[in-house]
Amino acid sequence: MLAARAPGVAMQQQVMARWLAQQGLELAAMQPVGGGCIHRAWRLELRDGSQRFAKTNRAALLPVLEAEADGLNALRAAAQLEPTEAPLPLIPDPLDLAELEGEAVLLLSWLELGGGSQQGWLELGQGLAGLHRASLASSDGRFGWHQNNFIGSGPQDNSWRGSWAEFFSEQRLGVQLELAAAAGRALPEARALLEQVPHWLAAHEPEACLVHGDLWSGNAGLLIGGGSALFDPAVSRSDREVDLAMARLFGGFPAAFFEGYEQEWPLPAGHRQRVDLYNLYHLLNHANLFGGGYWQQSAASIQALLRQWS
Repeated sequence: MLAARAPGVAMQQQVMARWLAQQGLELAAMQPVGGGCIHRAWRLELRDGSQRFAKTNRAALLPVLEAEADGLNALRAAAQLEPTEAPLPLIPDPLDLAELEGEAVLLLSWLELGGGSQQGWLELGQGLAGLHRASLASSDGRFGWHQNNFIGSGPQDNSWRGSWAEFFSEQRLGVQLELAAAAGRALPEARALLEQVPHWLAAHEPEACLVHGDLWSGNAGLLIGGGSALFDPAVSRSDREVDLAMARLFGGFPAAFFEGYEQEWPLPAGHRQRVDLYNLYHLLNHANLFGGGYWQQSAASIQALLRQWS
């Protein structure tokens, strides 16, 4: 049960219990779990001994949870498109979504995280490669997504484009730089960067894979008993390299993860040079969301990219 010192939790548990009862589920206990920086997260223990995972936030953020559910469903569907020998990661099942007494709630299947073997990370890399490749079976070659969604809690523009260079320049970097300028934080050389990015990427013609889109180490993990999992996506049809680039940011994934991916589907020439360019998107997003040192990191990255690519 929840600790008595947590204000308001008893009432929330009652609300959750009533909602679950409508689905034929009987709540036994509800405990907060850590890990998220946007939503509150809960482990729900049911009378039958099974568990569920729930995310809650204020009702205004229901669209963020709706977009997450859409992304999870897309990844789960992609995993069924093409047979692969790679051990695909487990994607949690979005079971229900609702607004309950002023709060948005997303109910998910429970993942028992806690593994940590090098073999597990190798298989996660292989599985991500298999998922990327399988998703091509439903691709029409365009970059974007059927709806805009969110990167963290920031807006992500997924308007369809036929050119990856234009999509990344305008729908990714351009949007973030516009948000920065609107907040009074216009970055030096931002315009020069945007003018150059389409040229830098002109010769790079990736396939339009379904990507996780927010693949830092907090949004993936290994399962107790074996296997791996991906969660909290910000999906789009994009260059598969964006997932591999972000996996090197914010602490990064173990080397075995990248080895596994390369074994299953090697990346093309030049991919290491594109890492910092692709990760500028996430630095800018963090600057727009959280401020602080991310502004300096973003400005320094722009300057470094202009030097490296010139």
